[in-house]
Amino acid sequence: MLMPSRTKYRKVRKGRVHGGSATSLNELTYGRYGLVSQQAERVSSRQIEAARQAMTRYIKRGGQIWIRVFPHTPVSQKPLGAKMGSGKGNPELFITKVKPGTVLFEMDGVSEETAKEAMRLAGHKLPVKTSFSVKEEQ
Repeated sequence: MLMPSRTKYRKVRKGRVHGGSATSLNELTYGRYGLVSQQAERVSSRQIEAARQAMTRYIKRGGQIWIRVFPHTPVSQKPLGAKMGSGKGNPELFITKVKPGTVLFEMDGVSEETAKEAMRLAGHKLPVKTSFSVKEEQ
């Protein structure tokens, strides 16, 4: 599962996923095919890993996959049944904030039909609506 090796601060405030569409990570860089988010949402490291496994299993380890997002932000939770007060809970999971237009995964080395189906399966594992994107040839 993806998580940072070390962080500057152990706990981070919740915040919101601000703004309109993504201004960075919004173009295909490495591969020919991409999975692009259509909504703003928090995506956990477990969801990213589940999507990666679904794609890898479908293409049977052919081709190459790039994960373009990384879960840097820790999310804390208080234990079940804990009373109010007594501080903030311990970090439980890591998330990444995704905006509309963010490229989540890229793929190359497989046919377009195979890539489209693999990306569709991966999209079902994520909490955001996604679309399939193909790089334009210059």
